[in-house]
Amino acid sequence: MKNFFISNMSDIPIYQQLYDQIVAQILSGELKSGTNLPSIRTMAKELRVSVITIKKTWEELEKSGYLRTISGKGTYISTLTDKTLEKKKYDLVREIFSKDVLQCKSLDISKEEILEVIEDLYNNKK
Repeated sequence: MKNFFISNMSDIPIYQQLYDQIVAQILSGELKSGTNLPSIRTMAKELRVSVITIKKTWEELEKSGYLRTISGKGTYISTLTDKTLEKKKYDLVREIFSKDVLQCKSLDISKEEILEVIEDLYNNKK
């Protein structure tokens, strides 16, 4: 697992920061199906957060279908089909953009203008 960036200054709860980063690693293919995750205690110690925070993160990831726990063996990245991964990516992107598109519409920004900004951002233009 790669390093995680946890900010105590963020308005986003620590468990949510960790959840988002693990989901991103799964969806990008950095974390592969079947990868064994560190124990809750080990992860808490490495990240210097409470065991309760990691437990909540693991529970949320399991609820969302990203993890599976096998008693006495550990916690693993779930096996997700390509179709499921694509659906989860789509759902995530839709969630990310939904509030921003609504805000743009409230500012009377046209679909074409929104798409132009996205195109610029995608191509790393300023």
